[in-house]
Amino acid sequence: MCTMIVTQVNIDGSGKGANGWFKLREANVSYDHPFDAPMEHALNIDFVNEALGPGARVAVELSVEAARTLVAAIGAVLERAEAGGYLEQSPPAAADTGGL
Repeated sequence: MCTMIVTQVNIDGSGKGANGWFKLREANVSYDHPFDAPMEHALNIDFVNEALGPGARVAVELSVEAARTLVAAIGAVLERAEAGGYLEQSPPAAADTGGL
């Protein structure tokens, strides 16, 4: 059964797709059926730039355990960077739009 759990956030970064590097503008995050991963449901992240069309996309499908491990690793790295004075402070780029 589809969960229909999805949200879109604005982001600022770069991704590498089949045609090389491109600017990322959005991330679609869902918990639903994956397209390729061999599991019933997965945490799915599509990093995209919708203005550039469907080719400007990097997709990731993670198990629940892998997603939680990744979240913890991202938090730990950012905490270390902040503690070391390396974290660049900029206006928040990611604003939750509440869904698609």
